[in-house]
Amino acid sequence: MPALKENSSEVVQPFLMGCGTKEPKITQLCLAAIQRLMSHEVVSETAAGNIINMLWQLMENSLEELKLLQTVLVLLTTNTVVHDEALSKAIVLCFRLHFTKDNITNNTAAATVRQVVTVVFERMVAEDERHRDIIEQPILVQGNSNRRSVSTLKPCAKDAYMLFQDLCQLVNADAPYWLVGMTEMTRTFGLELLESVLNDFPQVFLQHQEFSFLLKERVCPLVIKLFSPNIKFRQGSSTSSSPAPVEKPYFPICMRLLRVVSVLIKQFYSLLVTECEIFLSLLVKFLDADKPQWLRAVAVESIHRFCVQPQLLRSFCQSYDMKQHSTKVFRDIVNALGSFIQSLFLVPPTGNPATSNQAGNNNLGGSVSAPANSGMVGIGGGVTLLPAFEYRGTWIPILTITVQGSAKATYLEMLDKVEPPTIPEGYAMSVAFHCLLDLVRGITSMIEGELGEVETECQTTTEEASSPTQSSEQQDLQSTSDQMDKEIVSRAVWEEMVNACWCGLLAALSLLLDASTDEAATENILKAELTMAALCGRLGLVTSRDAFITAICKGSLPPHYALTVLNTTTAATLSNKSYSVQGQSVMMISPSSESHQQVVAVGQPLAVQPQGTVMLTSKNIQCMRTLLNLAHCHGAVLGTSWQLVLATLQHLVWILGLKPSSGGALKPGRAVEGPSTVLTTAVMTDLPVISNILSRLFESSQYLDDVSLHHLINALCSLSLEAMDMAYGNNKEPSLFAVAKLLETGLVNMHRIEILWRPLTGHLLEVCQHPNSRMREWGAEALTSLIKAGLTFNHDPPLSQNQRLQLLLLNPLKEMSNINHPDIRLKQLECVLQILQSQGDSLGPGWPLVLGVMGAIRNDQGESLIRTAFQCLQLVVTDFLPTMPCTCLQIVVDVAGSFGLHNQELNISLTSIGLLWNISDYFFQRGETIEKELNKEEAAQQKQAEEKGVVLNRPFHPAPPFDCLWLCLYAKLGELCVDPRPAVRKSAGQTLFSTIGAHGTLLQHSTWHTVIWKVLFHLLDRVRESSTTADKEKIESGGGNILIHHSRDTAEKQWAETWVLTLAGVARIFNTRRYLLQPLGDFSRAWDVLLDHIQSAALSKNNEVSLAALKSFQEILQIVSPVRDSDKPETPPVVNVPVPVLIGPISGMSRPFVRTDSIGERLGRYSSSEPPIVTDELEDLNLWWAAWNTWYRIGSESTKPPVTFDKLTFIPSQPFLTALIQIFPALYQHIKTGFNMDDLQKLGVILHSAISVPISSDASPFILPSYTEAVLTSLQEAVLTALDVLQKAICVGPENMQIMYPAIFDQLLAFVEFSCKPPQYGQLETKHIANAKYNQIQLFAPAEWVALNYVPFAERSLEVVVDLYQKTACHKAVVNEKVLQYIIKTLRVPLSLKYSCPSESTWKLAVSSLLKVLSIGLPVARQHASSGKFDSMWPELANTFEDFLFTKSIPPDNLSIQEFQRNENIDVEVVQLISNEILPYANFIPKEFVGQIMTMLNKGSIHSQSSSFTEAEIDIRLREEFSKMCFETLLQFSFSNKVTTPQEGYISRMALSVLLKRSQDVLHRYIEDERLSGKCPLPRQQVTEIIFVLKAVSTLIDSLKKTQPENVDGNTWAQVIALYPTLVECITCSSSEVCSALKEALVPFKDFMQPPASRVQNGES
Repeated sequence: MPALKENSSEVVQPFLMGCGTKEPKITQLCLAAIQRLMSHEVVSETAAGNIINMLWQLMENSLEELKLLQTVLVLLTTNTVVHDEALSKAIVLCFRLHFTKDNITNNTAAATVRQVVTVVFERMVAEDERHRDIIEQPILVQGNSNRRSVSTLKPCAKDAYMLFQDLCQLVNADAPYWLVGMTEMTRTFGLELLESVLNDFPQVFLQHQEFSFLLKERVCPLVIKLFSPNIKFRQGSSTSSSPAPVEKPYFPICMRLLRVVSVLIKQFYSLLVTECEIFLSLLVKFLDADKPQWLRAVAVESIHRFCVQPQLLRSFCQSYDMKQHSTKVFRDIVNALGSFIQSLFLVPPTGNPATSNQAGNNNLGGSVSAPANSGMVGIGGGVTLLPAFEYRGTWIPILTITVQGSAKATYLEMLDKVEPPTIPEGYAMSVAFHCLLDLVRGITSMIEGELGEVETECQTTTEEASSPTQSSEQQDLQSTSDQMDKEIVSRAVWEEMVNACWCGLLAALSLLLDASTDEAATENILKAELTMAALCGRLGLVTSRDAFITAICKGSLPPHYALTVLNTTTAATLSNKSYSVQGQSVMMISPSSESHQQVVAVGQPLAVQPQGTVMLTSKNIQCMRTLLNLAHCHGAVLGTSWQLVLATLQHLVWILGLKPSSGGALKPGRAVEGPSTVLTTAVMTDLPVISNILSRLFESSQYLDDVSLHHLINALCSLSLEAMDMAYGNNKEPSLFAVAKLLETGLVNMHRIEILWRPLTGHLLEVCQHPNSRMREWGAEALTSLIKAGLTFNHDPPLSQNQRLQLLLLNPLKEMSNINHPDIRLKQLECVLQILQSQGDSLGPGWPLVLGVMGAIRNDQGESLIRTAFQCLQLVVTDFLPTMPCTCLQIVVDVAGSFGLHNQELNISLTSIGLLWNISDYFFQRGETIEKELNKEEAAQQKQAEEKGVVLNRPFHPAPPFDCLWLCLYAKLGELCVDPRPAVRKSAGQTLFSTIGAHGTLLQHSTWHTVIWKVLFHLLDRVRESSTTADKEKIESGGGNILIHHSRDTAEKQWAETWVLTLAGVARIFNTRRYLLQPLGDFSRAWDVLLDHIQSAALSKNNEVSLAALKSFQEILQIVSPVRDSDKPETPPVVNVPVPVLIGPISGMSRPFVRTDSIGERLGRYSSSEPPIVTDELEDLNLWWAAWNTWYRIGSESTKPPVTFDKLTFIPSQPFLTALIQIFPALYQHIKTGFNMDDLQKLGVILHSAISVPISSDASPFILPSYTEAVLTSLQEAVLTALDVLQKAICVGPENMQIMYPAIFDQLLAFVEFSCKPPQYGQLETKHIANAKYNQIQLFAPAEWVALNYVPFAERSLEVVVDLYQKTACHKAVVNEKVLQYIIKTLRVPLSLKYSCPSESTWKLAVSSLLKVLSIGLPVARQHASSGKFDSMWPELANTFEDFLFTKSIPPDNLSIQEFQRNENIDVEVVQLISNEILPYANFIPKEFVGQIMTMLNKGSIHSQSSSFTEAEIDIRLREEFSKMCFETLLQFSFSNKVTTPQEGYISRMALSVLLKRSQDVLHRYIEDERLSGKCPLPRQQVTEIIFVLKAVSTLIDSLKKTQPENVDGNTWAQVIALYPTLVECITCSSSEVCSALKEALVPFKDFMQPPASRVQNGES
């Protein structure tokens, strides 16, 4: 083959000659042969030259043109033998063929030229490859433009250089240097060739300076020159009448130029920095609205090509925008795109739409004139929606142009078109839209990629730096600093790129977002805005970040939605446009924004004044989802724009009617008011998703760093503040979005809760104070949920080891106590309850806070609050006392006490008192442990206090801490004892005294002093004060329908009960704990104070209190126990106990309470047989005398009658007086040794007064026996008992005591007088009991006062007197003090009253007593007759007899005969006494007395000397026996005795004669009257009289017969007999009674019937 190649010229020659024949067939054969040779590469250089020459000839003859082209192609592609001139000739040949008239040749030639040009450059590339290994000498660059300086180039390179240079010449319409023989050339073809070379062989130009030089010197000027018609041309400015028409842009050239520019910029940007700046500026200009439509379209396509190359854009930015005096190319490109898009929408509103946008291009006009809604035109109602943008009536469809991220142009590829093409509507817009999207996508992915690299590098270098394996630190530091520099540079570029493009991008994207009607387009726009926002955020460009976020936010909300956050943020205005992004202008030019969107929801705007409804479109929802996506994925870079994002979300959530549910998640709920939210099904399915994303968004906050988290929290707080402002002053539903989300954020960030706790809870506390109830409620819900979650969260380290955190978590709970809204407090307490139930055991140092919350509930805060708080407290007391620190026990006591004082709910107060009792029980059982712990704590505090130099201050300080705890408990109960409500007082009182009684033994001995003075006496003082000032008004009912018993129907009566309870309790403690109290230094002072309290209570004007005071008095005197060993302590049943003794069996306690005052010894003494002597006798006596003085004061004060009386006057009750008097005997036992006459006097006054007190008619049925029974009241019994005790004591007492006897008689006799003359009580009018009406019927009439029935009492007293007198008649004092005289004097009263006595029994008893007393006393009197001590008694006795036997009182009408006879017998007994005991001893008795007795007897027998019978005398006449007795006695003493004085006898005889004379007169008058009256009966009185006279006559005769005959005067007999005829005359009377009496009178006369004596005898005698 090589040999063949050497001789190829010869081989070829025949074929060449064959071609020369110009014979077609031969030519074809020859050409085929030559091609065959070529393909076997056996053609030498010379042969090739010859072949080319031959081909040239053929060409000039226009023969076999296609074959020629084929041959050239084969020749040049198979080998590299053709060089220089031959090559140029071959190329020219192809060019010439290209310009033939034949179309096929034309096209083939064009293709061949293209291939040939490529081959030339490929050869050069191959040549470079071959020489790559040879190191080239640096070449000196000639600065001059000598185009021939190609000597340095290698052969293939030289060919390529020459070819390219000539192409430039040709396009520029200049003569070629190398391609000799060119006849014609077109610019379009030339440009295409240039473009293909530049595009396919960029490395040639970049590696060879000669070629670079060509680019700079030839290509760029050429391009700029060719562009000039496009630049100068202004569409519409030149009309046909214009004198000098400008050259119009030519589509083919323009389009090809743009292609070249694209290549230049893409491939040689680094070489042609300045030139590219010009090209790019030109491109930007081509987008102007006044350029032809097609030009703008191809310009946009060109720009699109750069937009998909982020690195190129980055270079633009670095080369221009970042240089000081350079055009801001990158920014201009973006802004131009924005303006371009805007210009497409802003169609001039007037004129014919056909000419509006393309004057001179009428063929395109049709597209714009389509109606604005052409995209929605449908037939038969079916609407087909094309993707499109619609804005202000301009409707632009969106065409699908390229795949995302590649710039496939349509018009830049139309190389065959000469005329400008018709651009479909929407094409330019669609390309521009894609430019924007690709630009954003490219920039962001590039920068984020680089950012990521930097970050990972930083991490790795820092890791390396920290690893010890590093060999040389120096080197490492170096690399780090290089890295830093590099990063700083990169960051500057990134920031510049973003800063340059964001305004334009935002303007364009916002506009498109507003105009978009296609979901996919909207999605893309939003995605672009989202990625930009995130990128700005990552780069820390706050303004731009906020601007993009604002745009998304605005898109989410309905148009013109008033949201201040969005309108006030920095308005980003575009530099070269008056068109602003934020200032409402974008929004304002969209009045019909919602018209082409599907409305998916109608809701209420979140505003202070509701302005009707707003509509949400599907696009709004789409934007919302983007916003959520942004917040979710890029939360860390949002910083302050959280505010925007959250504000928008809040409004959307509100419009969609999502409401917060537990844990802060938002769930679809119904709007509370206004037209309810209307949601379409489309959005309904979306809602759960949105709600879910919302929750996830806040869940992801756990991955944010601390700073971002704080941004989020701050944004939520300020949102919430706005919502709070809006909710002020109305109770509309507020927006709870922020609060709910604060809760959610807090819950997911529990692991680092400390850093956000304060701002979070601080804000929620403010929310809790909001006047809007729903707002508050959620604030509280959030706060309490957070606290509960915080406490249950598994912290590291756990809460038990991190007290600070625990207190931090609980603190807001305490802060809630400062809020007055009851609903908040309820939430707070429910939270506490739940905390107790779940964490109660582990609260530890949090207890004071928790207890503080319960204790902070005030009285005015409503029942349910107090009830809930109380529930918590109950839980604490029942379950948690053992788990809490002992120092908190006092707080528990305080809190429990404070609930007792709440007056909302009585049951709570009462239960809390029960809790206090439980607490005291707990103290008692756990006493030892509590005491230890408290002492330890005390020591620690003491130490701290000393270090600080302050005094430790706690209540009841000197007492040990455990005792202080008790004292606090007592003090609390003490406060409750004076609560306004009676039930509380009662319960507290019982509890206080029970607990002191049951647990008091635990106290140190010295503490008792405090208990007595600070607790008990203090309480007594307060109760006394309240009771004395209590209101006397009647309380109608006890709340609700409870009726109050009348004994409790005034405050005063209710306080009385308290006073009673308190006094009794204190007295009991004094009694049972005396052994503890007496050794205290000031026992006697305490005793006096107690007595004083008893006295004031006893003297209070309240029966209940006064009676109870006496009971307490009895108790402290230990009168209650019958045996007086009451000084022993109650509890220990001691039998010979060793000295260290337990006081009281203390259950479950290990320690014996050994007391310092060695009670053990004392108890030891108790157990022995002798009674214990606790204190010396003297002190004891003083105590008793103090008690006697108190008793005396009580007695004298209480029984002293008041000066005036009205219906409210207080009069002590019988039980009180009884109790008072009953105290005396026991008291007397202790003081009898010193009891003297004065004391007796005092006692007497009290007894007398007490007995005199009347009783109320209301009470009488209970106290008084019915009037008929003769029974003593207990008071009367008591009085007699008291006197009895005294009398017995005197009896056994020493001699000097007996002088008290008379005083006792006085006292008793005074009582005896009561039988007839009840005592007066001051000026009080009393009624007799029989006349008092029991007031049961008129319940509230003032009671009447009833005198008691004193008769039984007086009678009993009389019996006592008799008894006593029988014992003491002979005592000196009794004789000396004329006791007998007083007895008689006293008895004279009832005896003289006789039938007028209040009770019949009285005078009968008086008589019998008199008889008894006289039977003892008369002998004593006779014995002492000489001493004259009894002289004054005799007249008294005579008068008494006189008054009794001749009483002035009339017997009652209903007296029966038997009764009368019995009474007569009593009179007879008296006369018998006179005849047996007095008259026989007349010589020892004063004469006057005997005279009085005789007169009396006389009177008894002769009845009366008055001339006419009076009423009073009628009954005397009836006392026949008595008269007889009197007669008999009289006659016996008149006639029988040797009459000592004639006077006496005379009196008797005188009396008899008068009596007989009177009888005679009466009879005469009767007979006379009887006769005159005829048949009429005489008056009863007269009849009675005559009967009486007749009886007297018969009695007289009887008496005379019995008397010794010698004692009767003869004259008397004569007078008697003289009566007989008169009597006989009475026989005719008609009255049967008179007749029977007459019979009796006549019968005795038989004794006078003797035969008359003979005269003889008589005479004889």
